[in-house]
Amino acid sequence: MRAVGFGTRVLNFIVDTFIISLLSMLAYHGWGVYAQFHRLFGINYGWFFFGTIFIYYSLFEALFYRTPGKWISYSTVVTSKGKRPTGATILLRSLVRLIIIDMFFIPFLDKPLHDYLSKTEVVEA
Repeated sequence: MRAVGFGTRVLNFIVDTFIISLLSMLAYHGWGVYAQFHRLFGINYGWFFFGTIFIYYSLFEALFYRTPGKWISYSTVVTSKGKRPTGATILLRSLVRLIIIDMFFIPFLDKPLHDYLSKTEVVEA
């Protein structure tokens, strides 16, 4: 079990954020058309973006223990003991990702806050 490097984590982030952005824009514009047709209220794009982040990471990591970004880099999520994370652990990881300063903990903890709090690692598959 070998932890992936910082560059691999950045690649995962870029790929996943690109996909999340596309999905959230589609949902936002889809809701806009639906809301206009039915004369409903509009919703701020941020709700779609952060909702998509939570759903995207929760589903992919709960079902496959990896996201499309992690598939590209051949990495996966495990607990600090090397086992598969539970559903509660995955939900905690996904919730903590919504904290905007999550990545700024890397210099202090040598990992993002969502890994530290959920006691998980991203390792080579």
